[in-house]
Amino acid sequence: QVQLEESGGGSVQAGGSLRLSCKASEFSNYCMGWFRQAPGKEREGVGTIYWRSDTTYYADSVKGRFTISQDSAKNTLYLQMDSLKPEDTAMYYCATLRGGIGAYCYNIDPPDFENWGQGTQVTVSS
Repeated sequence: QVQLEESGGGSVQAGGSLRLSCKASEFSNYCMGWFRQAPGKEREGVGTIYWRSDTTYYADSVKGRFTISQDSAKNTLYLQMDSLKPEDTAMYYCATLRGGIGAYCYNIDPPDFENWGQGTQVTVSS
C-alpha cells in the first residue's frame, strides 16, 4: 500500500507563493493528484499528473497559477502555487488514482483517488 505525506503548507499574503511536497513511500507509474478542502465546502480537485509522462491536468480555478511537477529520484510530487488568493485557503491533500472502470486522471475527481495523505494547511490572507 502506498503511503503519502504532504508538507510545505503555511500562511502567506495574497499574491505570494508556496511549494507543497508529497512524499511517496514507493514508486508509482500511475496518476497522482492534488486536492483541497476549505471549511464548509466539498473536497475539490486541483490538478493531476501521470508519473511517467509528466502529462498534467488542472482545474480552471488554478490554471495558470499552480504547477504540478515530480522528482522520480525522490519519489516526490510537488505543487508550486503562485499568485495565491484568499480563496485558495484550504487543507491540501495528495492521492493516487484507483484502479477500476470510470476512474480517469483528467477528471481530477476525488472519488477516483485513494491512499490519501494527512494533508497540509494553506492559509492566504488579504
